[in-house]
Order: sequence, then C-alpha cells, then structure tokens
Amino acid sequence: MSPSRIARASLCAMLPALLAACGDGGIPEVKQWMDETRRQTKVVVPKLTEPKKFTPFTYAGKSAADPYSPAKFVNATAAPSGTGNRFQPNTDRRREPLETFPLDNLKMVGTLRKQGASFALVQAEHTLFQAKVGNYIGQNFGQITKITDSEVELKEIVQDAAGEWVERTAKLELQEIKK
Repeated sequence: MSPSRIARASLCAMLPALLAACGDGGIPEVKQWMDETRRQTKVVVPKLTEPKKFTPFTYAGKSAADPYSPAKFVNATAAPSGTGNRFQPNTDRRREPLETFPLDNLKMVGTLRKQGASFALVQAEHTLFQAKVGNYIGQNFGQITKITDSEVELKEIVQDAAGEWVERTAKLELQEIKK
C-alpha cells in the first residue's frame, strides 16, 4: 500500500474514537448558562415619543392671481407700458444656430482672422462654428460685442425678478479641445 492510503486508513480508524470522546459532557452546562442569562436579562424598549399633531394649512389667497397661470407668464414677458424698457429682445428676427445651445455648453476653442475681421471658433457638442461680432449666441438673447485671442465677450438680455428685461455681460473663455 502507498503511504497516502495508509494515512487515510488510519485517519478513518481514529475518527470514530475522536467523535466518541467529544460526547455531550459540556452541553448541559452551556444550556444552563443560556437559560440563566435569559432570565436575568431585562428587555428594555424605549417609549416612543408622541407624534406631532397635524394641522392642515388653509390657503387664504384664493382670490389672488394663480402663480402658475400661463396668463401671468405672458404678462411678465410683455414690456411694462411707459417704462421705456430699452432691453426688450427682438423676438421677430430669425434665430442663429448658436442660439439653440445654452451658454455653458459652448466652448471657445480658437480665433480666426479673415480679411481683417476676427472670428471666434466656438464648439457646440461636436460641431465647430464661426462667430463674429454682432452674432447671437446662447439661449438668453446674447450678442457678441468683442472677440479677443483669449475670450468672447457678449451681452445677454434676461428678465429680472420683477419681469423687467435687463442686460448682463458674459464671457466665453478660450478652452482646450479634449481629444
């Protein structure tokens, strides 16, 4: 017989002797200790706090204008009479391609000079556009006012909290194209 077979045979012969030695000599002591521990342990459940009383809100402004009414939005976009709101955007003109993108989705990636005129190279999604001073850009009626080698300056026309059209400046700074 091979040495590995002898080792297996002797292990099989000793296994019943080892299992018989284990017996249940310590099991009654463990059961007694568990029962005693269960009797001595007191279950403590903290008392739940009383729930807050619900008081329904009553809307008292039923006679006021509905804040979500489309008519209110139309009134807010119309220029107030007599204020001479000079920043009213021209909504009758044809929209330019760069006006379909929000300003934060546009990147200036370079400049180009043709016949003495400066053009900004603006990337929107994966398309490259040429833009010059006077072109409209962004979704807030932004118009390019100045192009330098490092940035495009523009003025946007937006509504303030009172519904008045106001002018604000914005910039697109030169960015590197990620390959």
